[in-house]
Amino acid sequence: QVQLVESGGGSEQAGGSLRLSCSASGNTLSRMCMGWFRQAPGKEREGVASLDANGVTSYAASVKGRFTISQDTAKNTLYLQMNSLNPEDTARYYCAANGLPFCRYINRGPSAVDFAYWGQGTQVTVSS
Repeated sequence: QVQLVESGGGSEQAGGSLRLSCSASGNTLSRMCMGWFRQAPGKEREGVASLDANGVTSYAASVKGRFTISQDTAKNTLYLQMNSLNPEDTARYYCAANGLPFCRYINRGPSAVDFAYWGQGTQVTVSS
């Protein structure tokens, strides 16, 4: 079992930056594939980025070069640094864990069906 709690969302203007955090309890994040997802109203949940137990990262094409996934093993916390934000990044952002050391996909965003543990999400709103 893994309990995940996101924080760091808020409102930002286009071109700005935000850093999301996901603190975990019940298990060690660095031993699992971790992912960030987002969901905008009326849209499907989109896999944004993933990080596996070997430190391999993968990103959706829509955020590659702007977002960075990382973790602090001492704090058992996952991060998503979001730069060059645009209004299309507005969504509720979720972190998730799949319970396994490896992520299914590389060179693309993660798939929600692969992840068993989810946080409650944090809202990100980007204005033009």
